[in-house]
Amino acid sequence: MLHPRRDSETAIETIVSWATARGVTVLGLPDEVDRIHCSAVAVEPEVLCERADLLVSLGGDGTMLRTMRLIAGLKTPILGVNLGRLGFLAEIDVDELPEALSAIDEHRYTVEPRMAVRAALGDGQEVTAFNDIALVRVPGDGIAAVSVAVQGHPFVRYAADAVIMATSTGSTAYSFSAGGPIVSPLVEGFLVVPAAAHSSFNRAVMLSADEEVTLELLPTSGTLAVEVDGAVMGTLAPGDRLNVTAVLGASWVVRLGTTTFYERARRKLRVNGSAEVD
Repeated sequence: MLHPRRDSETAIETIVSWATARGVTVLGLPDEVDRIHCSAVAVEPEVLCERADLLVSLGGDGTMLRTMRLIAGLKTPILGVNLGRLGFLAEIDVDELPEALSAIDEHRYTVEPRMAVRAALGDGQEVTAFNDIALVRVPGDGIAAVSVAVQGHPFVRYAADAVIMATSTGSTAYSFSAGGPIVSPLVEGFLVVPAAAHSSFNRAVMLSADEEVTLELLPTSGTLAVEVDGAVMGTLAPGDRLNVTAVLGASWVVRLGTTTFYERARRKLRVNGSAEVD
């Protein structure tokens, strides 16, 4: 899986050369194979998911999320390769590819599960997100006035610019910018976070992966866009409901032990201690 704009030529050449020397077939999606003019075999997404023993994501976090959604529900491991800016989800940089591929071939790696959140939109479309599903106000159309019920029990009403349902993986994305906590990606649970809350209660709520949350747009709400990992997938109007559940082990990512989530978080988010303890 390739980033749509970043230069992936070096990474592709490295993968193809490594595979050719070992008699391994490299598969790719038709539009991506045509775009880079390489010797990979073009196959449809369903065939790719069925035949691949390893998926390699070349890009940033967005490319990694797209790869995870493609393979959702299967246990095929994903190796994230960073092209450009430091990302949370990528495991290695391009220059580490040959060693990483050999380590995987020799079973010198582990895999970690990543959970997702899932919801069904009003038109019957089912959406799955590995970072977050967010109900976001449309500019000029009123605030997001949303009631939150857990397991059918009313809990809180938010008035905000957005209400975000974030996985533990997504806790460092939109949720973090809205004031949510940093959560280890190994935690099996998800967050409900208001962004720019207009109410006195503006705290995030952490839910168990076993709990279902129901979001209902109140009569005072404007029309809200439904964003799935940052992409608008539909809209909701006052009176509409959205049920969100967790999906455990929805994808599996390769870990080579060269870095940790906390090291990436410190660098990406510039996490520092208080000056008072220095």
